[in-house]
Amino acid sequence: MNGVALKEIIEKMELKNLTPEIDLEGRMVNVPDINRPALQLTGFFDHFDSDRVQIIGYVEYAFLQTLTDERKDKIYNELLSYEVPCIIVSRDLEPSESFLKLADEKQVPIFSTSKQTSAFMAEIIRWLNVKLAPCISIHGVLVDVNGVGVLIMGESGIGKSEAALELIKRGHRLVTDDVVEIRKVSDDTLVGSAPEITRHFIELRGIGIVDVKTLFGVQSVKETQNIDMVITLEEWDKDKEYDRLGLEEEYTEFLGNKVVSHSLPIRPGRNLAVIVESASINHRQKQMGYNAAQELYRRVQENLTKNSK
Repeated sequence: MNGVALKEIIEKMELKNLTPEIDLEGRMVNVPDINRPALQLTGFFDHFDSDRVQIIGYVEYAFLQTLTDERKDKIYNELLSYEVPCIIVSRDLEPSESFLKLADEKQVPIFSTSKQTSAFMAEIIRWLNVKLAPCISIHGVLVDVNGVGVLIMGESGIGKSEAALELIKRGHRLVTDDVVEIRKVSDDTLVGSAPEITRHFIELRGIGIVDVKTLFGVQSVKETQNIDMVITLEEWDKDKEYDRLGLEEEYTEFLGNKVVSHSLPIRPGRNLAVIVESASINHRQKQMGYNAAQELYRRVQENLTKNSK
């Protein structure tokens, strides 16, 4: 699992650095969870998750104000003796000078945020979960089609980028071309994004590199997208039996998560963009409880029943 630099967290969460003398170069956060050191401030350090970002909210701050200076110094010294990534104080609460001085000595960065504790916790946990999620890179194109994240896969040169370009011209949005970074943010959700170096670019054989954002506008691109469906393009094989009803779903697995998958045979005259659009709408229908294949099967069964009487 890759870590997230403290400097990136400061920038993303708009934190104020209360210990500017501490060098943050190379400092990383390696786990997406956070901890509010409530029990630790009472002196109970068993099972303390010191590898997590520590957040001091109003309750912890108010409790500290009830302690004597001697007791506070003892708690501060014990808390800061652990190698915690950082401590963040919410609601713009101001830590005592003795706390900041000891943090400088122990080289533990202290930050503050103006946000309320619960809201800030939810925001940083969600962001860290995405940044620290297990990640793989695959060859493909990811497009947002009618709100459905469609991952187009297939051999090099089969027409993935051309299909994506046609979809963009029809009002859909490009997430990434050629390389798709897939992150598992939960047991149900895969999120795809582009490597920073290739973001918003498409490669078209015979033309070269196209900047989609510049050419079609900001409405034609998207930074990240849940992966809801996989479409694999393959050369038409007249000897192969292709699914013509879709009664049974096929799946492709990434990082242990299964995603609905369709194989599309390529043949002259087939409009891939229209097919992908239709597949995405059909997928949304199924998610809403309507399955056209099952409806056709029901009608056929009813018709057979009537004719047999």
